[in-house]
Amino acid sequence: MNTAPRIGLLFGSFNPIHTGHLIVANFMATHTDLDAVWLVVSPQSPFKAEQELLAERERYHLVQLAIAGNERLRALDTEFGLPKPSYTVDTLSVLRTQYPNHQFVLLMGEDNLAGLPKWKQVDHILEETPIYVYPRSGASALPKVPEQARVVEAPLLDISATFIRNCIRNGKSIRYLVPENVEEEITRKGYWQ
Repeated sequence: MNTAPRIGLLFGSFNPIHTGHLIVANFMATHTDLDAVWLVVSPQSPFKAEQELLAERERYHLVQLAIAGNERLRALDTEFGLPKPSYTVDTLSVLRTQYPNHQFVLLMGEDNLAGLPKWKQVDHILEETPIYVYPRSGASALPKVPEQARVVEAPLLDISATFIRNCIRNGKSIRYLVPENVEEEITRKGYWQ
């Protein structure tokens, strides 16, 4: 029997981390066969412009604040030491070297499935790494799901970091959209104002 820990990897810019990210991460860590979920903070996605991107260390710190006290969740800054933009295949290679006894599962929203064929070395990723897909509101009919992927019945959430940044800029409350300690840090540091 294989007892290697099964770790879900939730990649994101987390700009900022919000309740939607946390609900998905915790749901995957507690309602599937995963032992834990690691939130991989990406310094720069190859598919996203760098505009409005808070410095990587500040975003990583907000993720750490958000998950404090939840032993099933962990923040990773692995991609900070890799060339930018970050590619999932390279990050997986580093993690497999660092944690040879772990099994990794990619976690992604169904809205990201359509872009999967554009990923660097996607065939290699799919050969080695299962994918758990969670539903996203606003995603049109589910794109073709690779046979390595499993769609998980998870809560449907419609919270975006863009909406939160716009609220901050417009002086609107972000209470309950982000954890209280994250809101306090954003306010204290004046992020996105």
